Amino acid sequence: MDTLHSANSRRDFLIRTGQTALTGWAAPWLLNMTAMGEAAAFTATDYKALVCVFLFGGNDYANTLVAYDDASYAKYATIRAAGSGSTTGMVLDKASLAATALIPNTPLPGGRQYALNPAMKGLTNLFNTGKAAVQLNVGPLIVPLTRAQYNTSDRSKYPLPPKLFSHNDQQSVWQSSSPEGSTMGWGGRMGDLSMGNNTDPLFTCISLTGNHVLLSGDSALQYQCSTSGAIAVRNLSDNFFNQAPMRDAFVSMLQQPRKHVLENEYNVVMKRGITAQAKVAQGLSTVNLSTVFAAGNSLADQLKMVARLIGARSSLGAKRQVFMVSLNGFDLHDYLNTKHGPLLQQVDEAMTSFYQATLELGVANQVTAFTASDFGRTLASNGDGSDHGWGSHHWMVGGAVKGAAFYGSAPPVSISDTAAPDDQWHVGQGRLLPSTAVDQYAATLAKWFGVSDSEMTTLLPNLKNFGLAAGRPDYPTNLGFMR
Repeated sequence: MDTLHSANSRRDFLIRTGQTALTGWAAPWLLNMTAMGEAAAFTATDYKALVCVFLFGGNDYANTLVAYDDASYAKYATIRAAGSGSTTGMVLDKASLAATALIPNTPLPGGRQYALNPAMKGLTNLFNTGKAAVQLNVGPLIVPLTRAQYNTSDRSKYPLPPKLFSHNDQQSVWQSSSPEGSTMGWGGRMGDLSMGNNTDPLFTCISLTGNHVLLSGDSALQYQCSTSGAIAVRNLSDNFFNQAPMRDAFVSMLQQPRKHVLENEYNVVMKRGITAQAKVAQGLSTVNLSTVFAAGNSLADQLKMVARLIGARSSLGAKRQVFMVSLNGFDLHDYLNTKHGPLLQQVDEAMTSFYQATLELGVANQVTAFTASDFGRTLASNGDGSDHGWGSHHWMVGGAVKGAAFYGSAPPVSISDTAAPDDQWHVGQGRLLPSTAVDQYAATLAKWFGVSDSEMTTLLPNLKNFGLAAGRPDYPTNLGFMR
């Protein structure tokens, strides 16, 4: 063996064994060190799961939930027509919305009506049959704000969420109430409170979309899976070892006790990671779904795996779980007309099939999926798309959702930022000033999950500024969309 090949082989071995360590390291080690013997904050006698569907890039609210009553649609069409700041126009034809018109149990005030994007027929059916609901104009807030308070310079009294309109920061603010660099999210904090109910706390918070702060807690860290299942310890599944006996010997070496404290901890962590991988593989082997998920749809692939992991909940020892999946591509400064519909079709197909899978598994009333995104976007065009916004509309799906209903206030269709008394929710270009805070949205989900009122501010630090206790009954801490 020549010297260069030998040196490269040794270096590659060290790099790849380092990757092996990282695969099984963070979640099981820290969970074991901080959660050993920790009692659950609440006792779960049933199973419940929350599934966050994050739309990265900032979803355009106006072409997702479309103003459908004649007066509002006319304003929408005028604002988004070609020549009004748009080079091509971004108006969805009203006739195309007839099949996705939403029919709530209680009509909105003032004759307001909405339809979903024509690509979202599955979610339309779930809404109209009471299995889905819409939360109107929700976004990050530190305190309740009016437009006048937003426009004031008194930021000590009327603080704004940090770094508005920044993708990375607003993704983090949505997930953790803090900008980029935050280390704990409200999904992870729910994991902290509930993980003691799970036989193996490692499977409390599971991401199908990489590492995101939503699922990171103080004790609970996210376990990452791929759409194929558990992420394998790389060097035990590739061709690094060409012979099975060599691989078996390496596995044994990685799991043997060592006298040196760091070597021993490394092997303890590796053993735990290998064991977790085997447990997930074994659990998934017994779950076969007949529900069809769309091929070539990355979000559908993620949600199919979430459904299978839920199906394996007994073998994983789970009673409370928080999942995260995502779809990219929503930063549509251009090509909104051609790209937005296909993205929403993927969301529609994936979430509709996921709900059907929960029915098949018998857990439709125990699993709630909900959407989130960086921010909404401007109603005004920036040429061939829309710019970064603030508030947006989101939807919740599941048997425990009080469906066929809109929650919150329907904002006027406008790009005005003047003092019109009926237009308090716009801050220029059709950006929505949220009338509902992310903290209220998350608290409603957390309440259903089992978190007590006294524990809410540990999840959501800004929640103390909302609700009756803060003298703001107009901003309730429970929005009422969960049964």
